[in-house]
Amino acid sequence: MVKGIEHLAIFSSNTARLKDWYISMFDFVQVYDNGKGTYFLKAQDGAMIEFVTAESDGTDHGAKVSGIRHIAIAVNDFEGMLEKLQKENVDVVTEPTESKGIKTFFFRDIDGNILHLIYRPNPL
Repeated sequence: MVKGIEHLAIFSSNTARLKDWYISMFDFVQVYDNGKGTYFLKAQDGAMIEFVTAESDGTDHGAKVSGIRHIAIAVNDFEGMLEKLQKENVDVVTEPTESKGIKTFFFRDIDGNILHLIYRPNPL
């Protein structure tokens, strides 16, 4: 019955700016625009992110409270993507790490949302 997760949503005070950043950084493709500030972007693997206009600013609740803490972006070329992000001077949450061939890097998008760059040589 359940096929999977179709999309996740990010609320932003400037959805056009944020979705353009995701397109620029990750080569996502815009597949929907309602003309009122809501957009859907699709990744190469079919996963989608919806960008919706926020009605108010949120607050940082820390890393240990209930709720979603980050979005993981899977890559084939970790070093290439890391270099691109570093050239953009993204806000670094943790320095890049590698363990058993799995490479990770936590950083923030231009709205402050935490993203997790990940390379896995073998899928889970």
